[in-house]
Amino acid sequence: MINTPPLGLYIHIPWCVKKCPYCDFNSHEHSSTQLPEKEYLNALINDLDSELEVVDAQREIHSVFIGGGTPSLLSGEFYIHLFAALNQRLIFSADAEITIEANPGAVDETHFKGFIDAGINRISLGAQSFSDTALKRLGRIHDNRSIYHAFETARNCGFDNINIDLMHGLPEQSLAEGLDDLKAAFELSPEHISWYQLTIEKNTVFYNQPPTLPVENILDNLFMTGLDALTDAGYQQYEVSAFARDSKQSRHNKNYWRFGDYIGIGAGAHGKISGSDGSVSRRWKTRSPSDYLYKEDKLNTENKLAGTTLITKEDLPLEFMMNALRLNQGFTQQLFEQRTGLDFSQVKNTIAQLQAQGLMETSDKFYHTSQKGRLFLNNVIAKFSE
Repeated sequence: MINTPPLGLYIHIPWCVKKCPYCDFNSHEHSSTQLPEKEYLNALINDLDSELEVVDAQREIHSVFIGGGTPSLLSGEFYIHLFAALNQRLIFSADAEITIEANPGAVDETHFKGFIDAGINRISLGAQSFSDTALKRLGRIHDNRSIYHAFETARNCGFDNINIDLMHGLPEQSLAEGLDDLKAAFELSPEHISWYQLTIEKNTVFYNQPPTLPVENILDNLFMTGLDALTDAGYQQYEVSAFARDSKQSRHNKNYWRFGDYIGIGAGAHGKISGSDGSVSRRWKTRSPSDYLYKEDKLNTENKLAGTTLITKEDLPLEFMMNALRLNQGFTQQLFEQRTGLDFSQVKNTIAQLQAQGLMETSDKFYHTSQKGRLFLNNVIAKFSE
């Protein structure tokens, strides 16, 4: 039987000022200066009410992540009203981590103060690069100066837990340029850095019009040199692309990687819920903002749910490993059995084979990838589907 995992809440804000050519998230350009805040607020609350017909409202919420799109486009007042409604319906842990994503090109000090007043206590700034040339190639709406302004504004408004998103392997990026981005981030001294390689995804402008990316040896050198630089600057890698100081690891993302549960509300939001009967299901909402709002207007709130699927027992090991093996620490036998409801014997032989190949190791009862295994993570994970 599956033990009830920790529960998080994901809230999706689907609008942005400009769609980036590499972005495959559910984001939609909004040309109007006035976003439909009141309508979207009502839609989110109705969406949550429908979710609470499936999820026990007495389960404590340990973390919230507001992603997009560009959540910082919406006013502080919107979030104050939203969290007032959430607190009427949900039980939040006393130390709940509540994160909002912000684009440095969409910063309003009044909004940021409102985020704090709403109870949001962590902010993630989508810098991506400190190079104006790189930012133009990425189609970003901000420049170098905007990043410093956004960071200073966040600090001045009271945020003491800030993440900076950085990408590497950018179009025509050199080794020195990639390391310069890290050095610029270190100077700001955020509590957390997300540092990940640009990947070209389907249904993006870059997929149809591929940019010139760095050659393989530059990518490899940048990755290995960058890891050393992050360590030297005091950032501990705890996941493939996540680095933290002073134990400020992202609780919400760690819940994903530990195969925890999360409610998803908002246009295109996804959720994962473990049932009292031992089932594990994924749920997702309609992607189009207009459809999401329109169906709310018709009071047909169930139609916000675009689909749901049960994860079969055969697929559970792979689903678990796709998340847990991203963590440097890995997982214990107990966690695997608690989250999946399966006996550890179902994966023991595969783990033994990977250990024999030098791709996995065991430390203090934790099963995790070796240094070599991290370089071939997709191949390691794929073994659990065989």
